Amino acid sequence: MTVTVERSARAVGKGEAPRPPRRPRDTYALFLVPGALAFLAVVVVPFLMNTGVSFTDWQGVGSPTWSGLANYRELLDDTEFWASFRHSLFMVVAMAVLPTGLGLVLAAALFDYVGKHFGSRVAAVLRACFYLPQVLPIAVAGIVWSWILAPDNGSLNALLKAVGLGSWQQDWLGDPDLALYSVMGVMVWVQLGFPLVVFMAGLQRVDPGLYEAAELDGAGWWRRFWHITLPQIRPETYVVLTWCSIAALKVFGAVYVLTKGGPGGATDVPSYFSFTTFFEKTQVGYGAAISTVLTVIILALSLVGLKLQTRAEDAEEGVRT
Repeated sequence: MTVTVERSARAVGKGEAPRPPRRPRDTYALFLVPGALAFLAVVVVPFLMNTGVSFTDWQGVGSPTWSGLANYRELLDDTEFWASFRHSLFMVVAMAVLPTGLGLVLAAALFDYVGKHFGSRVAAVLRACFYLPQVLPIAVAGIVWSWILAPDNGSLNALLKAVGLGSWQQDWLGDPDLALYSVMGVMVWVQLGFPLVVFMAGLQRVDPGLYEAAELDGAGWWRRFWHITLPQIRPETYVVLTWCSIAALKVFGAVYVLTKGGPGGATDVPSYFSFTTFFEKTQVGYGAAISTVLTVIILALSLVGLKLQTRAEDAEEGVRT
């Protein structure tokens, strides 16, 4: 740096234009090498290997036999796969749609009402309480909820009996008509904290003057929420919907711990269906085809979410300028 300054000073003294200091641009790429190698080893190579296996007929031992598109043609006619895919759409509702809506309302209430009337410390404590299920391992949360929802000595049935609602007692995880909705309820509880934290962070960048002006004009909380909060945090909304939808499509741990896809496949989802096809039925090629299709769907959803987020951010920048 000293040498560069001295050379520039000499150039000025001779009447020459000083040369700008050279930037070691080539060294910037070195910082990307570890992450790129990890991404290549952990994501790209396994995905390509899985895709290759999906074109074979293989039981996990011996040499795989090339079968072309046979696994994908079988997948199109597999009623169990399409049933599991329909269940994953229910999971999208439970892990993306409902938590996003509830998290948005709760974040606005904590930020705009609780923070003003009870202090920011109370709002922070409540936010941490809502986020706590995200910190718990899904296996721990699943085991606890399996105790709560147990048909004989579960806490929920015991509570219903104690308050005189014994006729409402159910086998929450063993009834095919209720099991999927029970799992959905657990996943709403697990997922709610993430949207709430993201939305509360997004609300920090909203101009407080907008709320003050609306309040002076007589706008109530709901009108301020609808006309100010929602438009201002649209980019965060797309981020939350995309992230949570991806988590819903690849959900596995909760289903494995709570129901193992049962009863009678009532809670089966594509990730668990692929797992059982791999390791229980030992149809490795067919299980790889299921995983490949699911990965392609998640990638497409990610691209759509990024496009919507970019469009929302560009629109917001256009409004500011």
